[in-house]
Amino acid sequence: MTEMTHTHEFVIPLGFRFGATKAGLKKSGKTDFALIVADAPASAAAVYTANRVTAAPLIIDKQHLRTTGGKLRAVAINAGNANCAAGQAGLDAANATCRAVAELVGCRPEEVFPSSTGVIGVPLPAEKIVAALPGMAASLGSDLDHFQQVAQAMMTTDTVEKTAFAQLEIDGSEIRIAALCKGAGMIHPQLMPHATMLVYILTDADIEPAVLDSYLRDSIEVSFNRISVDGDTSTNDTVLLMASGGSGAVVGENHAAFGAALTKVCTSLARQIVADGEGVTHVVELHIEGAATDADALKVAKAIAHSPLVKTAWSGGDPNWGRLAAAIGYSGAQIDPDRFDIRFGDLAICLDGGRAPDFDEKAAHDYIAQREFSVTIELHQGAGSCLFWTTDLTHEYVSINADYST
Repeated sequence: MTEMTHTHEFVIPLGFRFGATKAGLKKSGKTDFALIVADAPASAAAVYTANRVTAAPLIIDKQHLRTTGGKLRAVAINAGNANCAAGQAGLDAANATCRAVAELVGCRPEEVFPSSTGVIGVPLPAEKIVAALPGMAASLGSDLDHFQQVAQAMMTTDTVEKTAFAQLEIDGSEIRIAALCKGAGMIHPQLMPHATMLVYILTDADIEPAVLDSYLRDSIEVSFNRISVDGDTSTNDTVLLMASGGSGAVVGENHAAFGAALTKVCTSLARQIVADGEGVTHVVELHIEGAATDADALKVAKAIAHSPLVKTAWSGGDPNWGRLAAAIGYSGAQIDPDRFDIRFGDLAICLDGGRAPDFDEKAAHDYIAQREFSVTIELHQGAGSCLFWTTDLTHEYVSINADYST
């Protein structure tokens, strides 16, 4: 078997069409409804938020994928309204959207996957989406411009659209992966089998739904489940992976090159979400090493990433490592208070649980004043490790979220 992986700036998988329109859901009047249409039933796998307050479209999505055995013809995405905490009216709106999209595409309503993002607790005016749909039939296309239209329509507090691409060659066949997402606030995904992060990953490989599901779970664990902007887990988080089979190249289980390409695309999107976090002025890469287990390493990473005291110190470029030490201590991970080290980049900050002998406060301040920097925690407890991406917490974040719904 010959295989080659390379990233490509823009590769759109075969077998999909895209489009977006203005349904009148966003107060700004910008595009707010998008479609991804598979030319034939595509294999699909999805993971959703761990939040027990779950938006109506996610409830419908799970039912539809069960009903079809993991096959989809269309994804219907609206911004400007989360369609969450709206009771039966929310479910009715999601179902009405599915019926209208099914009529447009020529498929069953169960083959439509609805997604919503926006304000929670406001009924979704599905009639606006239904009214906007007929005009989309002629405007769907399979080129980069149509793909980018979907990325733009999903944006809420995002300041940039987020896309990632990869290409593989397996036994002479080209396989393409293209992915798009939105997310800037309410970002601490806790994705489980059972401002919101919506992610759609498309490939033209031929992959069975159960195998696709396995690839998706492996990839999200080291990408979307390793980021946090504010520690809030959304009610609408969704990651959907679809395979059209358009390339004719069959990918079975445990194909290392395909798995690596998918993980690379997911990690790229995850890092783009963090970089575009609401009000963010610093992006921080946390390296947790020497933990008793990988799970312990993740506990430490999350304790640090969710500490308002740590995040506000980063915002001001304040090298107050005591706040990091406190977070390590209450993380719930196995630690020895006399045996952990902290480094900012290559700078020794804390050794054996105390101030490093050559700690240079000015050098530390200058280092974390950069837009991007890394913090390494060495626990000396075992071989567990974790790589995690997070942000600072700024006045701007408070401003954005103080009047989000008004």
